[in-house]
Amino acid sequence: MIEENKVVKIDYTVKDETGQVIDTSEGKEPLAYLAGAGNIIPGLEKALVGKAQGEAFQAEVHPQDAYGDRNEALIQNVEKSVFQGVDELEVGMVFNAQGPQGNIQVTIVEIEGEDVTIDGNHPLAGLVLHFEGVVREVRDATAEELEHGHVH
Repeated sequence: MIEENKVVKIDYTVKDETGQVIDTSEGKEPLAYLAGAGNIIPGLEKALVGKAQGEAFQAEVHPQDAYGDRNEALIQNVEKSVFQGVDELEVGMVFNAQGPQGNIQVTIVEIEGEDVTIDGNHPLAGLVLHFEGVVREVRDATAEELEHGHVH
C-alpha cells in the first residue's frame, strides 16, 4: 500500500477541464516518486495514499493542492533590453529570473515593439487537473533514497 517512505511508480495521464491532455507517461517510463517527500503535487500524493500495486486511480486536483492560483502580480512588462545576449525573442520562450522569493521561471507571453510581457506563474497555475492512471509498483525505499529524499 502507498504510504510515507514507499517508492511508488505510476502510469498516468493528466487533463485540463476541457479534456485536453496536459501530460502523460504513455510511451515513457512510469513516474517514480518517494511518498511523503514532496516529490509530486500534494493533491495527487494525497489521492494515491492507500492505493496498492495494480490499482487504477482517478483524482481531481484543485489549484491550492497543485500549482496554486494565478497571481496577476507575477505578470510584468519589461523592456527588450532586459534580455541581453538573446538575439531573437519569441512568445513562449522561458527564462530564469530573480524574483522576491528567489529564482523563478518566466514565460514571454507578448512582445509589442520594445515592450515584453512576462508571466512568472507556473503554466498550470489556476487549473483544476484531472489525473487517471494505474499504480505500477510500490516498494520500501532504500536507506539512500530516504536520506536523499528522492527515488534512485
